[in-house]
Amino acid sequence: MRLHSALSVNERTYPAGSEVPWYYIYPFFLVHMLGFGVPAFLMAYSSHPASVKMLYGFGVFSIAIYTVFYWVIFGRDEIKWMFINAALGLFGIYSQIGWLLSFFGKNIGDYPVYVHAIPFLYFVLYTFLIRHAILDITQSREDDNRKKRTEYGYIAVSVAIYIISYCLERR
Repeated sequence: MRLHSALSVNERTYPAGSEVPWYYIYPFFLVHMLGFGVPAFLMAYSSHPASVKMLYGFGVFSIAIYTVFYWVIFGRDEIKWMFINAALGLFGIYSQIGWLLSFFGKNIGDYPVYVHAIPFLYFVLYTFLIRHAILDITQSREDDNRKKRTEYGYIAVSVAIYIISYCLERR
């Protein structure tokens, strides 16, 4: 993966434009984001939810930090598209959060819209990272044909998962 800004990883500084092995970035961020995303999900949706101030204080701070890292790693254009795709993918996010809540006997409509903002943003950041990891792991980023096939596959699998989770949550 090619950096858009300088970054230090494992005590080595990589200048903007340099290649960083995918295994330095994705495992760390996927585990790290899960470590912050799960508590945010629990703060929002547990049977004893945290206050909205606590949820937003925790969530806005960490989401802002992740967004800065994404900016450095992926660049401005990719961040722009992350938020555009998030706006377009609200159905997918809604179905996934609804499906996850169904495991706890809850419904997404049981919560006011503002409670969903932080878990939704974590979902956006996490799926963005997964997409980039798939592009890099399959070595599709530099080959336009392979990238197109990988992206179409990613969309098809995502839509299938969204539809299945939506249907499972409704049964």
